[in-house]
Amino acid sequence: MNKIKKLLLLILALHSALSLAQVKGIDQFEQFDSVGGDIFTDFSEDVEAGTVLEGERFYKYGRYFSFQIGVGVTSFTDNRGIAYEDAPPSVGLGFLYFFNFKMAFTMGLALSKHNFFLNDAVNAFDAGPAGQVEVTMFRVFAGIRYYIDTTDLGTALTYSNPYFAGRIEYWLQTNKFVDQSGVANQSGGAFGTSVGGGLEFPVDLKDSFVNVEILYHVVNFFDKFTTDYRPIEDTGSGFDDMDGDVYTVMVSYVLSW
Repeated sequence: MNKIKKLLLLILALHSALSLAQVKGIDQFEQFDSVGGDIFTDFSEDVEAGTVLEGERFYKYGRYFSFQIGVGVTSFTDNRGIAYEDAPPSVGLGFLYFFNFKMAFTMGLALSKHNFFLNDAVNAFDAGPAGQVEVTMFRVFAGIRYYIDTTDLGTALTYSNPYFAGRIEYWLQTNKFVDQSGVANQSGGAFGTSVGGGLEFPVDLKDSFVNVEILYHVVNFFDKFTTDYRPIEDTGSGFDDMDGDVYTVMVSYVLSW
């Protein structure tokens, strides 16, 4: 009989403990539910609030448009680099539209001049040397800049505003045979791409900057595989083709709004 009583008391105690635990669990769940509601809704609200805050910061502190004018050098690699003597400065104009603190759309144009000499007879000028050839490179471009987040990289790097750049370009090349008055100018266009980066140092914070940009260009020039300048004699000077890529260094003054 005592064993039965003890068993009944144990069952009652377990029942009471389970009931109490269930009540506490329900209270805790209701408390949690009342604080945040739906976790997906809370997450969405946090993202929206962060986006609104970022937009407000951009409208207050960011740049919307920039205009820049610059000078620099344009040079080439491979045979084209060996042939060409650069005639700096290259000049350029550019316009930027900022989507936010990190992304900007850029477009503009640039011009550079070069020359090379053909001192011996070549395929296109077998009767005698062609002499001096003046080359004009005019290009237009459109592309994107991505400004690096430098929040945790130190004051000096933060104020330099480093960025990566990528462009799509169209190059118009004109060859003028200065010493051959009877030979017409050669002209042709070519598409190309470029990648690189730059720095923008503030002169007047948010309003004006000095920009330094380095780009590497790959262009399919119309005379890239020409054999016109290939020497007729093995001992003569000339060029088997005009293969070569381009690199530019530009320093610009930037005005922003």
